[in-house]
Amino acid sequence: MSDFIVKKPLNNNVLIALDNYQNEVVLIGSGIGFHYKKNDTIKEEFVEKLFVLRDQEQQDQYKKIVPQIDDYLLQKIIDSIDMIQKRSSEILNEQVHVALTDHLLFAINRLEKGMAIINPFLSETKILYPFEFEIAADIVDFLNQQLEISLPDGEIGFIALHVHSAIYNKKISDVNRYSQLITQLIDLIESKLNIEIDRAGIEYIRLVRHIRYTIDRLVKGEVVQEPKKIAELLKTEYPICYNLSWKLMKIMQQTIKKPVYEAEAVYLTMHLQRLYQKYE
Repeated sequence: MSDFIVKKPLNNNVLIALDNYQNEVVLIGSGIGFHYKKNDTIKEEFVEKLFVLRDQEQQDQYKKIVPQIDDYLLQKIIDSIDMIQKRSSEILNEQVHVALTDHLLFAINRLEKGMAIINPFLSETKILYPFEFEIAADIVDFLNQQLEISLPDGEIGFIALHVHSAIYNKKISDVNRYSQLITQLIDLIESKLNIEIDRAGIEYIRLVRHIRYTIDRLVKGEVVQEPKKIAELLKTEYPICYNLSWKLMKIMQQTIKKPVYEAEAVYLTMHLQRLYQKYE
């Protein structure tokens, strides 16, 4: 079993320590921050949870956040992260300990001050990340019961992005940016085609997923086959949807900073044309 040298208690149940290899680790256990002081040795058997924050900025941020949180609230946030771990059976990205703790502290403070924030990406997030959305809904329900608060439904969407980030090892800033991009593109489609897509309808689900997979392919640099004859035909037959498709591709290109290909514009044109015909 490993021994740890205490560097700094953060609160009654959390402390920063050094492991046998002199790596800085975060230790969690009932009362360990109260019972152990700087330079004390603590045996692994007294540690309930351990995680490593390799990024210095993340370490510094966590050290600032934790002392602001009372023990009970912090324990419930740690329990929430455990829920993600158990439901996904994945090794979570370490940044979730900082990002989700920070977000929940902010959300709860805002709620106590009566400052609700509307989540404009809620319906898109539910379609994009159904598994993560389900876990987030359980976390919100758990926190509402345990803390006797009423986090709004919009929080499920925000937390779902953190869950996705943690499971798939993506930066939360990228996950946020791509979700906002999808919302921006759908708003532009509705505006240019002068339609209003039913958020509960199958066409909306298909459109969100089509755009998501297009973005995923562009981010990974995957190239789909280019159907040249179809491109010429669509340009002639459906100029409105073809031109709109290229507008959307250019916005993706500017946001993702990756090249876009005509084949993607062709497939998007076909999708938009079907949508346009349905709503005409």
